[in-house]
Amino acid sequence: MSSVGKNTSTFSEVFCIVCPLGCRIGVEQRSDDLILQGGCPRGQEYARQEVTSPCRVVTTTVRILGGEIPRLPVRTSAPFPKERIFELMEFLRALEVIAPVRRGEVLVENLLGTGVHLVATRTIRRLGKGEEGSAGA
Repeated sequence: MSSVGKNTSTFSEVFCIVCPLGCRIGVEQRSDDLILQGGCPRGQEYARQEVTSPCRVVTTTVRILGGEIPRLPVRTSAPFPKERIFELMEFLRALEVIAPVRRGEVLVENLLGTGVHLVATRTIRRLGKGEEGSAGA
């Protein structure tokens, strides 16, 4: 029997991470609608986002040249589309930053055309001549 022209639906649950309560939110996806059951308004908005277009804040490290340590911790300024995270990690694997860097500094604007920026999460000073660190790394 064909489902063409019929109103099909699927049901799933999303565990909300907006607050520490971790509420379960029932999500029924119909061909033309999304029905949410349970949770507060913020949780329901999270569930809607998670089902329709999941995103994650990405935290990692990138190479830093001339700094007191060889890797600089970074994060995205906002949630990044989940389906593009592998593409983002390939981009970041090739990225090299030159010291000094200040915490909160935007290192790359508009990552892969998403409007999300890459931000340093630690201050790293530049080493002077004769000092050891990642200068030769």
